[in-house]
Amino acid sequence: MNLEPLAYRMRPATIDEIVGQKEIIGVGTNLYKMVKNGYVPSMLLYGEPGIGKTSLAHAIAGTTKLPFIALNATTSGKKDVEEVVQESKLTGKLILFLDEIHRFNKAQQDYLLPHVENGSIILIGATTENPFHDVNPAIRSRCGQILQLTRLSQDDIKDLIIRALSHKEKGLGNLSIKIDENQIQRISEGVNGDARKALTMLESIVYASDMDDDTYIVEDATIEKMISRVGVGGDKKGSHFYNLLSALQKSIRGSDVNAALYYLAHLLENGDLISVNRRLLVIAYEDIGLANPHVGSHVFAAVQASERLGLPEARIPLAAAVVEMCLSSKSNSAYQALDKAIDDIRKGKVGDIPKHLRDSHYAGAAVLGHVGYQYPHDHPIGTFGGWVKQEYLPENLKGTEYYQPVEAGEEKRLGAIYKRLQQFKEKS
Repeated sequence: MNLEPLAYRMRPATIDEIVGQKEIIGVGTNLYKMVKNGYVPSMLLYGEPGIGKTSLAHAIAGTTKLPFIALNATTSGKKDVEEVVQESKLTGKLILFLDEIHRFNKAQQDYLLPHVENGSIILIGATTENPFHDVNPAIRSRCGQILQLTRLSQDDIKDLIIRALSHKEKGLGNLSIKIDENQIQRISEGVNGDARKALTMLESIVYASDMDDDTYIVEDATIEKMISRVGVGGDKKGSHFYNLLSALQKSIRGSDVNAALYYLAHLLENGDLISVNRRLLVIAYEDIGLANPHVGSHVFAAVQASERLGLPEARIPLAAAVVEMCLSSKSNSAYQALDKAIDDIRKGKVGDIPKHLRDSHYAGAAVLGHVGYQYPHDHPIGTFGGWVKQEYLPENLKGTEYYQPVEAGEEKRLGAIYKRLQQFKEKS
């Protein structure tokens, strides 16, 4: 038995062996042509674990035959960087693959960056975090390309599994394995586009299978047990986590119940109930708003229930809240109006509070002219309660309108009242 993991052995040796990522390194792409012509720019590879960042770097080095050194920014120190620089002086131009590059410290940067700048070291950095948020600008500026890798498709994973089963030198081709097409398809479906996970799982499934006359007999039950919870994981505070929160909110805003429930499920499986609850409360007021004011209290009740229940039962009230928000009328008019007012204030569009609105609950208020306020409740107006025309905004902002009602749900009624009151002001 080969002691090296299958995922390690099957790492592509050249860019022609890479599975997936056709938009980035497929035949005819700019990067493919550059590498084939022996030119490698410094670059950043961004994407989730297991989708080929390390493999791409190794394949580029294998294609160009350039010396290759791999470091991990979490465990490497300045001394390691110094050794890379010395190696480049001996061998000439080399490729430095730096995993977890967002953890690169300042001492390492200061020493390495001049050598990246003069071209003696080609830096290929890999990160699971958004490089525009987490990678130092000094590094970004020296990387000619920032490439976002994506999860592999099920067909890509299937091709990779078949290749691993048949390859005699690197794969499992020397073993007698009974596995059918449906089982291969099931594995490819269950690994969530993660190539490393697919190969690791395939190897585990094969060696967990019973043998009959030196043949491994793969059973469906073995596969199902292996793939349970395979899509769960990742840094709760990493880029992928925030992407999930963003996708949840945008799915609710877009009234897509199924997508919203999918992202809710993914977030809850990751276990961060607090962040999910906070985002749901934001959505209730940011995206539903005045179109359905009752949703805010409903979501708040669901959040409180989820906190009292804890996981896994917390999923029950949260599911009800998400479905209700998806199917509710929606409006963002209230906070948009407030943001316009905030923008005016930040731009210096401020004025004196009208004197009749100022505090008058003290002796001497009249001397300062803080008089003239009319109490609206003393002026009944139909079923509305009371209204009287008087100016509330500062004089220099008179007539400014921040609020623009949306004709959706309950806000259609509120908007009609707002417009009627505006008409009263014009007539009075």
